[in-house]
Amino acid sequence: MNIIIVFPQIENAKKVRSILLKGGYSPDAVCCTGAAALKAANDLDSGIIICTYRLADMVYSELYEYLAPRYDMLLIGSKSQIADRDPADITALSTPLKVHELLQAVEQVSDIHARKMKKRKQVLRPRTDEERRVIGEAKELLIERHHYSEEEAHRHLQKLSMDNGARMAESAWMIIRLMGQDEEK
Repeated sequence: MNIIIVFPQIENAKKVRSILLKGGYSPDAVCCTGAAALKAANDLDSGIIICTYRLADMVYSELYEYLAPRYDMLLIGSKSQIADRDPADITALSTPLKVHELLQAVEQVSDIHARKMKKRKQVLRPRTDEERRVIGEAKELLIERHHYSEEEAHRHLQKLSMDNGARMAESAWMIIRLMGQDEEK
């Protein structure tokens, strides 16, 4: 997970970097300006930006706009600054910072980012003919055994996939295997 820290005062950025290092994270860049953060971000693929409300050359929302959707942001600021954050999907942490809260927030943003990247990869890859066949077979089993409509079977597969964080074809295979075991009994 790539992490870029952006604070107008380099001392504060280095303190956050030190906390993250002790917490098991390895920040890739420490910057004082939004421009430097943009350059660092362009050298990396995707990740997390940890920054304050106001940077030397821009505010956090401008930086976020330039980097989204490849980067997720952890905004650190006063309660009034983070209360009015826009967009609202930016994770925020109010000052004064507590070490454990910072590490928990970084973990949370890392999880969010990982899920987004996984979902993006899944969306980009179209289903193969085999995956479509397996999904169709699982739907047929659900329709036959549970008397679902085709739409209900599809929704059931979707929900199962989301709950398990799996592709729909993987969930369909699971249903086929489980229902196949039921037949053997």
